[in-house]
Amino acid sequence: MKTEQITKAYEMAKERYAALGVDTDKAIETLENTPISLHCWQADDVVGFERNVAASGGIQTTGNYPGKARNIDELRQDIEKVDSLLAGKFRLNLHETYGEFGGKFVDRDEVGVEHFEGWMQWAKEHNMKLDFNSTSFSHPKSGSLTLANPDKEIRDFWIEHTKRCRRIADAMGKFQNDPCIMNIWVHDGSKDLTVNKLRYREILKQSLDEILAEDLPGMKSCLEAKLFGIGLEAYTVGSNYFYTGYCAKNNVMYTLDTGHYEPTENVSDAISALLLYVPELMLHVSRPMHWDSDHVTLFDDNTRNLFSEIVRANALDRAHIGLDYFDASINRIGAYIIGVRAAQKSLLSALLEPTATLRQYEDEGKLFQRLALLEEAKTLPFGAVYDYFNMKNSVPVGEEYFADVEKYENEVLAKRN
Repeated sequence: MKTEQITKAYEMAKERYAALGVDTDKAIETLENTPISLHCWQADDVVGFERNVAASGGIQTTGNYPGKARNIDELRQDIEKVDSLLAGKFRLNLHETYGEFGGKFVDRDEVGVEHFEGWMQWAKEHNMKLDFNSTSFSHPKSGSLTLANPDKEIRDFWIEHTKRCRRIADAMGKFQNDPCIMNIWVHDGSKDLTVNKLRYREILKQSLDEILAEDLPGMKSCLEAKLFGIGLEAYTVGSNYFYTGYCAKNNVMYTLDTGHYEPTENVSDAISALLLYVPELMLHVSRPMHWDSDHVTLFDDNTRNLFSEIVRANALDRAHIGLDYFDASINRIGAYIIGVRAAQKSLLSALLEPTATLRQYEDEGKLFQRLALLEEAKTLPFGAVYDYFNMKNSVPVGEEYFADVEKYENEVLAKRN
């Protein structure tokens, strides 16, 4: 697409939005400066570099598209390629199993900062900040219960693992002079009817109390709820209700994964409710399909509504954006870009909403006008603004990135066994 065409379309869009009191230049600036945390596990199907085994313990990756990253160098190469095709600021979200273990087996209760120093340096060189996750799945001691396990030996193993992960995140945050957000998600649950639900939740609470007791100023902990896991369909210890109560009571960041709720739930409605009781939110933006299948994020109503609620609540400084899906059925680089652009489009769409006018209509009881303007806003020239955002930042506009992804597949991915 030619520069003059994009610029002309943008100028027309700018004028149209200005008539509704919306500053498109300001919206683009906000989009440029709002980081999105890329999830490293999309590049290798959540395998990591500890055991080289498929994901297990409540999660599953489907598909076997050629070219997945097999080692850290290939993973970094893929992330760099993704970054080169996208505008905006990015962080990188790592799981503990993606450490540099030097060909040696390092069990999860032995992991240390030294296994992630290379990542810290790499992130600095590529102008990224790091986020982090403890990894309780895909391990011989995972079973169906980790931090909620009545077996003290097993429970202590995972408590030690999670404590060590928090210290790694603290070191990352201090190194990058920006807090590293560390997510804690455990798959703990039961495949069938469970009698001792309270017992397991009491144990999980005690484990979390012990883990979070250590003051680590370089990082922020967040807790992620789950509806159910594969093979753990009947009962999840760390449910939405459990973590909502825990985070509210203990002033802990809540992780809102859009795939971890009933398909009929309006997840975006949780934004304004949670912000009243928890200090911050971590968003894991995914797309469920019948169950939490972690499909590639799209520019759909659910994602748009999520970002609309964040912007309407003036909460961009309290809501951190990350992606969380792992589609192995399509080109993984393309999957990254589709998901990131969907999140960016959803955020930009929210930033371009004539919110001030809509609030005025609502306050004045002009409900017809409010609904009518919400409908009209859907067909405003939003696409011209997003195209200009990409052109301004010297990355492919529209479908222009297809050729880059195809070339990378032919020259790089196709050569991986």
